[in-house]
Amino acid sequence: MPSPHRYTLGVLYGDGIGPEIVPASVLVADTALAATGAPPLTWQELPLGLRAIEEFGEATPEATLEALAETDGWLLGPHDSAAYPEPFHYELNPSGTIRKHFDLYANVRPARAFEGGRAVVPGTDLVIMRENTEGFYADRNTHLGTGEFMPTPDVAIAMGIITRTACERIAREAFELASRRRKKVTIVHKANVLKLTTGLFRDVCREIARDYPDVEVDDFHIDAMTVHLVRRAHEFDVLVTENMFGDILSDLAGELAGSLGIAPSLNASQDRAMAQAAHGSAPDIAGQDLANPVAMFLSTAMLLEWLGSRHGDETLTRAARIVEEGVASTLARGIRTRDMGGSAGCREFAEAVAASIGQP
Repeated sequence: MPSPHRYTLGVLYGDGIGPEIVPASVLVADTALAATGAPPLTWQELPLGLRAIEEFGEATPEATLEALAETDGWLLGPHDSAAYPEPFHYELNPSGTIRKHFDLYANVRPARAFEGGRAVVPGTDLVIMRENTEGFYADRNTHLGTGEFMPTPDVAIAMGIITRTACERIAREAFELASRRRKKVTIVHKANVLKLTTGLFRDVCREIARDYPDVEVDDFHIDAMTVHLVRRAHEFDVLVTENMFGDILSDLAGELAGSLGIAPSLNASQDRAMAQAAHGSAPDIAGQDLANPVAMFLSTAMLLEWLGSRHGDETLTRAARIVEEGVASTLARGIRTRDMGGSAGCREFAEAVAASIGQP
């Protein structure tokens, strides 16, 4: 039964291909919800990125953050902060600003190979659980300023911060997820060199593992893990790792599964969630109807599933499955965008998925 809760989701188009893939995701989500008989969502468009700089003088306006706090979750399109004018080019980017503001500590990044999807490692079906608030990412791990500084013009230093609290909560998310999947967690670290920092990460994850005796646990160094993914990504279930390692591994896993264009992600805390494709803004193809919307579709499905679980709303959970099934069946029929070896444009692919979903 659907929850009596009526949902409002924020919509942030972002830059580059964002204004193409985000509206397409809204279309697919609305179609899936209609197929379940659920009441429609309320979508609230909010400014962000280059257009927000031009209109409000900020890439992430304070009014946008305040509005997001009143929503149940949101879709975030990719940003092209590298192209922002000074001083915005050097400031914390919109995604990082939102993640830090709402303490979205869990970055959940699946990599799944689809039939007809040209996977490098067929059968890949894993999830990278990335700690999202600490590590060596200097723009997120301090209260004020950054974790990078230069004591002289010729010396640059970065702090890598790992805390027990952050390790515990991301580890628990990983083991909870593995308990619902194939019951295996792989801890990724570099404790042979970064003995104190990633050593603490590894050890805390091992401690949390004691609460999940039915989940198998192993661990690998980050460099070895890249090789294992290339050789046998299909053998892994849930990988848990720190911020920078997770960022790198998830891009690799996305390509192994077929394309970074099919790599979704969800950024979440206990009470907030943001759907955001793992890829960038692809300014070289923006506005040409060439973008692959699959990653954004699957990210939106992850948000629907998260909301369904949080509110006990089976219609949202079912809508998430319908989106995933629609994407899989469309790819299996040979309808693919250019990056996956096909010829469909973003709009054509979105319409094909929506038509698949809308069939009785």
